[in-house]
This record gives sequence, structure tokens and C-alpha cells, in this order.
Amino acid sequence: MSVPSARRYMKIEELSPYSKGVNVRARVLEKENEREVVSSRDGAIHRVSNVLVGDETGTIYMTLWDADIDRVSVGDTIEVKNGFVSLFRGSMRLNVGRFGSLEQSESEIAEEDINRENNLSEKQYSVDYSTRRYSGRGYRGPRGRGRRSRG
Repeated sequence: MSVPSARRYMKIEELSPYSKGVNVRARVLEKENEREVVSSRDGAIHRVSNVLVGDETGTIYMTLWDADIDRVSVGDTIEVKNGFVSLFRGSMRLNVGRFGSLEQSESEIAEEDINRENNLSEKQYSVDYSTRRYSGRGYRGPRGRGRRSRG
């Protein structure tokens, strides 16, 4: 019988626009007031809130919807499993999505260990939708290899 391998958690600094299958452990640092939005798909009203999460490598805003908003509080250490990263108005956002999960972590990340200087959501990206290529100030390419858009 095989033993399942341990889940690999990415560090915040490893995230890039359109990352998929993301597993992240992070501390909730800030939670914005929720607001209501109307779905363009079915006209339903949904609650949405942004929370700033971080680890020792950086921070990123995470968008929470409906019941997930009530599941986190400032100071919690959470685990996002099978999440994804998207761009919202040119800024990276971590998302749980319908195929991902959000859980409280048994491991804690201390407030003093958070790197608040590297906020990935502060970097602006532009997207060429025909090729799905992105570039922007602060963009260092896949896994930080220094690829930059010229243009």
C-alpha cells in the first residue's frame, strides 16, 4: 500500500498570474468590509470581500465570496488547496474557486514572520488576451527567471 505524499505548499512569492492548482498556507492580515455584487450570469446577489494574506516571502490579496467570508478572521492561519490566481484590474488575486477549498491550518504563521514588503497585488500587469501573455512592472516571468515584456 502506498502512502500519499505530503501536499506541497507554495510560498506567496512563487505565485504568478494565472497560476492554477495552488496550495498555499498563509496568515490573514487584513479583512476588508464586504460588499454586495450582482452576478452577470444569473442576476443573483453575492457577498464579496478581499483579505490580505501573507507568509515569510510576501503578501497577496485573496478574494472571498459568500460563506467563505465568514470562515476567516484576522490572525487566522489558513490553507488554500487547489486555488488559482487571476488578474483583477491588472492586479494579482488569490482565489479559492469552486474546485478549491479553504481550511483553518493546524500550523501557525507568526505575525512577525510575515514579509509585508513584497505585496504581489501591488504590481500591475497587462494581458494580451490573444496569447494570454502578461507583462508588467515587477513581473519577473515564470519562477522569477527575469523574462520581461518589451514594448
